[in-house]
Amino acid sequence: MPVRHERSRPVDRRVRVQGRPVDSYPALPAEAERGSVRRVTVVGEEVLSRRCREVTAFGTPELSALIDDMFRTMYVADGAGLAANQVGVDLRLFVYDCPDDDGIRHVGHLINPVLDLPDPGSRRLLDDVEGCLSVPGAAMAVPRTDRAVVRGFDKDGHPLVIEGTGYFARCLQHETDHLIGHTYLDRLSKRDRKDAFRQMEDRREDVFARRAIKAADLER
Repeated sequence: MPVRHERSRPVDRRVRVQGRPVDSYPALPAEAERGSVRRVTVVGEEVLSRRCREVTAFGTPELSALIDDMFRTMYVADGAGLAANQVGVDLRLFVYDCPDDDGIRHVGHLINPVLDLPDPGSRRLLDDVEGCLSVPGAAMAVPRTDRAVVRGFDKDGHPLVIEGTGYFARCLQHETDHLIGHTYLDRLSKRDRKDAFRQMEDRREDVFARRAIKAADLER
């Protein structure tokens, strides 16, 4: 899920890493420094349309390397979140670096996430512009709840509960959708879906070019 064009990463120093507040945090996390850029899958590829497998092996070098690579790939693509099937790996895992509407930066990863939305009587749906790194160049208004809780595990198997409001709640919902084989396009009307595909056709090459430039810059 890309950061909206009118919103940059917050300058506010408040940061929550894996749901916990920290005093300071680098602009580029250590995971991204260690990782390698992977190709981002594009809508229409089969791995994006099937339910991902549960992670069963925690604390492995392979899992840590995947998370590092996902962070670096997310930054190269100017994303606020990235699911494992967006780099071609069908595992229930996503990473994120996303602001909420109060200027707090949320950074972390979540494995085998289960989304817990408010009861229908207390939830509030908000329409806001949303994009996807696997739908390059397109952005459409998508209804999402303004609060979300996701329960899962970190890479060592420790349980996590991540709560989000506003734009961060949208990010959590977007990424958990990916892991059940859905993109935000599945939440659009037929007409809006066609509009998103038109946008992607018009802009995808520019998006790919920007990613290539940023990847080269990070290597310097």
